[in-house]
Amino acid sequence: MPKLGMEPIRREALIAATIAEIGEKGTLDITVSAIARRAGVSSGLAHHYFGGKDQLFLATMTHILSAYGAEVRKALKDAEDPAARLRAIVEASFSGENFRRSVVSSWMNFYALALSSPHANRLLAIYQRRLRSNLRHALRRMLPDGAAPAQAARRVAALIDGLYLREALRDGPPDGARAIGIVLQQIDIELAGELAEELTGAAR
Repeated sequence: MPKLGMEPIRREALIAATIAEIGEKGTLDITVSAIARRAGVSSGLAHHYFGGKDQLFLATMTHILSAYGAEVRKALKDAEDPAARLRAIVEASFSGENFRRSVVSSWMNFYALALSSPHANRLLAIYQRRLRSNLRHALRRMLPDGAAPAQAARRVAALIDGLYLREALRDGPPDGARAIGIVLQQIDIELAGELAEELTGAAR
């Protein structure tokens, strides 16, 4: 294989090693040398490709976000109605690849880094806007006229984030099916609540 072709392979290996290292340690208190050793490359090469630990972690989160976005787009492509779109978004959020222990740990550290890193904060804001937008688009077509899909979308998105936090604090492998059930149940409550409020208002 030509030498030039090794760079993307090594970058991918370093990103996978970063995810694995954070998953094992549960913290960003890791070293580039440990990541490089896990990836089978030199520490100097890792610094050459990414510049430092924070840059490597941000590249890792960009990769995770890209994989998540691709999973959502793939799921939405086959969704034929708003209910199917909502289920697709939720299921993609807790799919096997997106909801692995190591990825969940990466997300938790990403949230912490966003408090001090403008770059991480921007990446997080992009993810949150897209999630709320996808949820809002589906909810708008299911809620009664005059309801507030943006508020419902914010609540559902907050629940998704909260389930990631809870899983990060649990022992054992993440339970994606259980998380999906909890969010879908909350969506049912959101829809029932809005409909009940609409009917109550009409009766007055």
